Amino acid sequence: MITRTRLAAGVCALLAALTAGLAFPAGAAAGEPTGQDAPKVDLVLDVSGSMRARDIDGQSRMAAAKQAFNEVLDATPEEVELGIRTLGADYPGDDRKTGCKDTAQLYPVGPLDRTEAKTAVATLTPTGWTPIGPALLKAAGDLEGGDGSKRIVLISDGEDTCAPLDPCEVAREIAAKGIGLTIDTLGLVPTAKLSRQLSCIAEATGGTYTSIEHQDELTDRVNQLVDRAADPVVTPVPAEGADRCAGAPTLKSGLYTDREEFGQQRWYRVEVLPGQELRASVSVAADRAVNPDYGVLLRAVTSKGREIVRGEAAGNGRTDVISTGLRYPEPERDDADGDKPAAETVCLAVTHSFSAASGVKATPGLPLELTVDVVDGPSQAGDVAAFGLGRGWWLLGVLILTGFLAGLVWGWLSRWRVAVWRTN
Repeated sequence: MITRTRLAAGVCALLAALTAGLAFPAGAAAGEPTGQDAPKVDLVLDVSGSMRARDIDGQSRMAAAKQAFNEVLDATPEEVELGIRTLGADYPGDDRKTGCKDTAQLYPVGPLDRTEAKTAVATLTPTGWTPIGPALLKAAGDLEGGDGSKRIVLISDGEDTCAPLDPCEVAREIAAKGIGLTIDTLGLVPTAKLSRQLSCIAEATGGTYTSIEHQDELTDRVNQLVDRAADPVVTPVPAEGADRCAGAPTLKSGLYTDREEFGQQRWYRVEVLPGQELRASVSVAADRAVNPDYGVLLRAVTSKGREIVRGEAAGNGRTDVISTGLRYPEPERDDADGDKPAAETVCLAVTHSFSAASGVKATPGLPLELTVDVVDGPSQAGDVAAFGLGRGWWLLGVLILTGFLAGLVWGWLSRWRVAVWRTN
C-alpha cells in the first residue's frame, strides 16, 4: 500500500512540476527551505512485553533493536538533532489506564551525545503496554519549534492497545496542524493487522511503512530515514482557504498545504500583473478509506465570478493521490495615463469529489498541496501552445519532411527496379 502511495506521490509531484513549470525567484519564496534550523528526528521505540520474542536472527526483538540503535547513533550526521522516546517501557501492571500513559522521553531531541544515548538505550527492558497513539502525540510535542525538517520514526512489533485513541486519527490530527512533520513506521515481524495500522499512520503524514524481518534491515532502514531528515526539503506553507473568493488568502509563488473536507470548496487569490502567467497545480491525497470514482477540479475565476480556465482529473480507486493543473497568461495592456497597469486578482477554486467510506471519519479534511507560480508570460509564439501541440510543432514538421523524403527515395527505387526488370 505504502509503495503504491509513494509511487503515486512521486508521479504527482513530477506532474505538478511539469504542469506548473516551477521557476521560483532567487529570493526565498513560500515553501522554500531556509536552512535556519537543524533537522530533528525522534526515534519512538516500542518496549512492550512482546519485544521479548526471539524471532529476529535468533535473538529477541529488543536485542535487535538495541543493536540497530547503537549502529544508527554512530552513523547519525552531525547536523541532525536526534531524540529517543519509548512506549511501554516502565509500567508492568494490568491497569489499562496507567499502561496507556506509559511513554517517556529516553533521550531529549537535541545535539547528539552518542555515549549518553547508547547508555540510555542499554537500560531498556521489555515491560508493558503498546500506547502508540499517546506516544505519537508526545513525540510531536518533542519536535515543536523551528522551521527545519521534522521526522518521527516509529518502531513497533504490535498494534496499539489503547483504543479508542486511534493512532491513525492521531496521525491525521498531527498532519492537519501543518507543522511539516513526517511519520515513518517500521513493523517488526508484522501481522496483517499491524501492517494496516502502521501503513495508515505513515500515509496520513506522507511517510513510509517498512516491514522488518532481520536486524540488518532495521539498521539500514533507520539509517536511511535519519539521513533523509538531513536532506534539504521544501516544506509546504500552511494556507487556510476560504469558502468564497472575497475572503480568500492572497498567495505568492510557492508551495502551500491545506485540508479540504468532503463536499467542501476552498478558495485562494493570486495577483497577476499584465504580461505575467499564472501556473498552478493541486494534489489531493486520500489519507483514509474512500469510495471509488472521484475527481479533483481546479478553476481560475475572475473576481466577478467569470471562469477563465480549468484543470480536472478523475480516478477510480487505483491511486491514493490525484492531481491537476492550469495555466493562465494575463495579456499585456496599455494604460491611457501612462501609469503602471494594475494587477488582476485571479481566484483559484479547489473542489474534489472524494466521499468517505462507511464508518470513516470526515474530519480533518483530506490533505491538499497547492503549487502557485507567477512568471513572465511567453514572449515567443513557440512558447504558446498551438492546437494542443505547443513546441511539438517542430517535431511534427520533422516527421512530415522525413516521410516525404522517404517516399521520394522509395518511389525512385521502385521505378528503377521496374525499369531493370523490363530491360532484362
